[in-house]
Amino acid sequence: MTTTSSMTSPPRTPRSDQRPSAPAGGTVRGGGDDVGVMESSSLQFAGTVRTLGGAARARGLVVPSFRSPPRVPGAERTVRRRPDGGATVAVVVKGRPFQAVIADLIEGIVVANELPPAEATRVRTLLWDAVVGEHRTEAA
Repeated sequence: MTTTSSMTSPPRTPRSDQRPSAPAGGTVRGGGDDVGVMESSSLQFAGTVRTLGGAARARGLVVPSFRSPPRVPGAERTVRRRPDGGATVAVVVKGRPFQAVIADLIEGIVVANELPPAEATRVRTLLWDAVVGEHRTEAA
């Protein structure tokens, strides 16, 4: 007669050379060795849109909605006017330097607000300063 015993194995502990996996939507950072850790382009896009939206709103500008990618094949940026008077700015994020994405987001705000040239230049500078200032704050 054969007997079967069910034995449970002790809980596994990770080896010291294994890193924990990131929780869904999160980032795991180790003990000071996170140099080179990069945010996903979606998180960068969302954070930049929040920063630009806040800066534009503070200036009294209309903040368009943002999306990625544009619906128009081959376009890197589009601005669609909605019947309610608002606008949607769509930008390609994948495969592009993020500075180019930021420039397109800023230009989308300028276009959506139909700013005259001198005001457009001032607003571009203000919005770039907001993004750069936010980046400096995160790096500190």
